[in-house]
Amino acid sequence: MHILVTNDDGPPSTKASPYIHAFVNHLKAAGHAVSVCLPDSQRSWIGKAHMIGQTLRPLYFRPAAAVYGEETEGTTNARPDASGAGEEEWILVDGTPASCVQIGLNHFFHDKGPVDLVVSGPNYGRNTTAIFALSSGTLGGALEAAVCKVRAIAVSFAFFSRNHDPVIIDAACRQAVKVINGVYQQWPTDGSVDLYSVNVPLVEAVDTRKTYLTQMLQNYWQAGGCFEEIDDPTAADPNEEEARIREGDLSRAAAPDTTKTDCKGHKHKHFKWAPRFTDVYTSVEEAGPGSDGWVVKEGHTSVTPLKANFAQAGVGNGQQELNFSEPAMREESTILALREKPSASTSSDKIQAFVAYEDEYVQPLIVSALKSLLPDDSIDLITTVPVSDDGTFCASRALSPPHARALQIMQYEALDFDQAHSHTGSFLINSYMIRRAVNRKHYLSTTVEHWVAKRPDSVLKTHVKRSEAFEVDYAEFLDDALVEAFDLRESLARNDALGEGAPPESKEWWILKPGMSDRGQGIRLFSTMDGLQAIFDGWEENQPDSDDDEAEGEEGGAAREEQTPQGGGDDDDDDDEKDYITTSHLRHFVAQPYIHPPLLLSDGGHKFHIRTYVLCTGSLRVHVYRPMLALFAGKPYRAPWEAPDDPATFLTNTCLQDSPGGAAVRSFWALEGLTAAAKEDVFAQVCAVTGDIFEGAARVAPFHFQTLPNAFEAFGLDFLVDAAGRAWLLEVNAFPDFKQTGAEQTDIVAGFWRGVVREAVAPFFGLEEALSRDGSDEEERKDMVRVRDIDLGRR
Repeated sequence: MHILVTNDDGPPSTKASPYIHAFVNHLKAAGHAVSVCLPDSQRSWIGKAHMIGQTLRPLYFRPAAAVYGEETEGTTNARPDASGAGEEEWILVDGTPASCVQIGLNHFFHDKGPVDLVVSGPNYGRNTTAIFALSSGTLGGALEAAVCKVRAIAVSFAFFSRNHDPVIIDAACRQAVKVINGVYQQWPTDGSVDLYSVNVPLVEAVDTRKTYLTQMLQNYWQAGGCFEEIDDPTAADPNEEEARIREGDLSRAAAPDTTKTDCKGHKHKHFKWAPRFTDVYTSVEEAGPGSDGWVVKEGHTSVTPLKANFAQAGVGNGQQELNFSEPAMREESTILALREKPSASTSSDKIQAFVAYEDEYVQPLIVSALKSLLPDDSIDLITTVPVSDDGTFCASRALSPPHARALQIMQYEALDFDQAHSHTGSFLINSYMIRRAVNRKHYLSTTVEHWVAKRPDSVLKTHVKRSEAFEVDYAEFLDDALVEAFDLRESLARNDALGEGAPPESKEWWILKPGMSDRGQGIRLFSTMDGLQAIFDGWEENQPDSDDDEAEGEEGGAAREEQTPQGGGDDDDDDDEKDYITTSHLRHFVAQPYIHPPLLLSDGGHKFHIRTYVLCTGSLRVHVYRPMLALFAGKPYRAPWEAPDDPATFLTNTCLQDSPGGAAVRSFWALEGLTAAAKEDVFAQVCAVTGDIFEGAARVAPFHFQTLPNAFEAFGLDFLVDAAGRAWLLEVNAFPDFKQTGAEQTDIVAGFWRGVVREAVAPFFGLEEALSRDGSDEEERKDMVRVRDIDLGRR
């Protein structure tokens, strides 16, 4: 899962923040994608505060290789790393832990997908009992995440000596990660818990000791207060003071007698933060077993569930032991089921199907497939679906009862992934959470390269053009961005060496694609370095000068609009009518060798590509839908050197045409000019490539392609057939634009969604035998061709 880490102790430091680096490394070793956003200095005892009126400025931190005990803890820069290695950069903010959470969740790390969990800590010292917890910046960060509707865990390491043994720290990190994984997997689904406070004592072999579900001890300050009167106003080192307090160094002078005074009015004084923590430790002893403070005192790990409203979650008698070493249990018997589970009599036998695809073309086809194939008494179809102002849908509120069986087919942004993760046996959704390894061009290029390196005999080696992925922020840095694009640079150098008098067909041409654009925006052809540079210079010249013309981009930065129309098709097949691209699109690029000559049919010589609809289910089966489409360009094909600036001759995305559909989109199997054997050969190639691309993504890019056992997804894959009959994979589209199919080919989309119901919906709910059957059923079943069936072990 994607974890955002913050703390209140700041970046790695042997004096102030000695645990953060080792902890992050342990999270990564456990298979998590980790993003880090921390205060740039110690912010202990600040609670859930924000600094109103202050402009927060980020720094970019690269941690050193050493984990603990080294003088060099890392390097800090005022600007992010532009070399492409910045994925491991941490963000440092001159603000509070709560502000770091807000900034980390909303303004950075979007390339890793939504944050599943915020972990605040590990704190340099305990946060047990109310006195510590109510002022803790560590808990403040977790509380901020909770009020942002993101699961959060505050982790604190309770030390008893400042002699920090790396072996003990290592064991504490292992214990913390084990507890985090266990708590997340068994998180109550009834809304009874918003966050957890976890306290791990720094004692030997803590990862072999017990873990208890505890209540937070309610304690209070006694006489004397938290400040000491002093004559010397010189401020002490806050790091030293924090360590002294946490270690339990309670030596301080008795509270001064303030009842006597020799003069009227106020006496000028200075005050030093010096809380009397004897009150805390005494309260733990007097309260006896059961509290968080007592469990940590005894050398065990404390797990305290909380609500983000100054109320504790119900935890019984406060002495329940937790065991995270056992396999994850089904939710009906989970250890952390803090509420009574609903009785069987309250459950509904019907599947509650929420279908709101927000596409007037495909919505009725999905509804029709469900109605025609599933028995009426098995499903409640709900097409008017309530969503919040931000477009999200809360399944637990819409379901009746909240744990009922349900199907959600909606746009990606509205899917309730929390409900899906919590109810893997009863809640089915129509998308995986993370799949950028295939549906983002620059990620797809890396996926193919890694899979072919692992499997040299893979069909992808000969059916996907090797791409060069690079990043460009400004046109003047293009040459630097291509330093590692060896194949591209060598190709352009060979072209230059041929000279201007060389036949144009002797040069290698390339196609440039922005890695995150859609609808063909930004696609260009080039064969020389000067031509490529001119493309970027042209984009930069067309960007507006005024800040008033800028809007927020997908990756957080200003999004500047290009004013000239673009052409081509890409990732999510978004049907937005805009013809501009933003700076978030003009950053990641892929350059591929241009495929020439393409296969041209006798009817007009228009270039075409094949659109293949693919269904992925669970973890992981892949089906290719046999009825494929052929999408034709608007003008007869011309070689790239003849019309490099006329996209209508070489781009086949129908959204570029005045009247998409109709003659521009045809059934592949009805094409004239191809023999039946040639068509079968192309389909066989499509099936082989499709199976390998999804298996490759799942196996070599698990962070960027995360399947779910209770999810399915429809993809649109585009292939180009060259003149020799070889099918080349161009791109993979999540949430494909079915509308491009056109009115005359509606039956193809309708049949595909009937296949989705048969292969994804009915088996999940155990309705295979209840499927409605008619004369065409068996033929349609054959259309969903299973090309891969692997067990990734994701349950």
